[in-house]
Amino acid sequence: MSTRTHWNTRAETSADVSAVREIVLAAFETALEADLVDALRTDSSWIDGLSIVATDQDGKLVGHALLTRCHIDDTPALCLAPVSVLPEYQRTGAGSAAIRTALQAAKDMGEHFVTVLGHPAYYPRFGFTRASAHGIGLTVDVPDEAMMALALDAGHPLPSGTVRYAAPFGI
Repeated sequence: MSTRTHWNTRAETSADVSAVREIVLAAFETALEADLVDALRTDSSWIDGLSIVATDQDGKLVGHALLTRCHIDDTPALCLAPVSVLPEYQRTGAGSAAIRTALQAAKDMGEHFVTVLGHPAYYPRFGFTRASAHGIGLTVDVPDEAMMALALDAGHPLPSGTVRYAAPFGI
């Protein structure tokens, strides 16, 4: 297991597609998330530059974070999902590095809001807070603490409304 604390991050390129799929397949119990990434790649929700990979010093891809277009009612936002790291590199900071780079890239592109449905003990370290506290919800039942949102800049407070995901998410 690696104990590396600094990871190189960059936007995914077309040459990375198969390696990203392998990372996502390895990180989850089923192929659902890998199939989701593949479906999002061909969907209008895909935004070039917001699929971020983390690499080791030799350029080996070990982690991936993806932001795609969603909406909070009619307000454009981004969805962080999935975040994947090869099992042998989990808990080394590779996923965090990819997430931080993705969030900064989104901010640099002029995006304002990001949602995530994920582990409530993990995502707050990036500034995510409980979405329901901002009047943000989903059309499906999920644990309240697992649905979180983030405003990328103080000048744009989170809107309230219902999150509408890209069609490949199926919700």
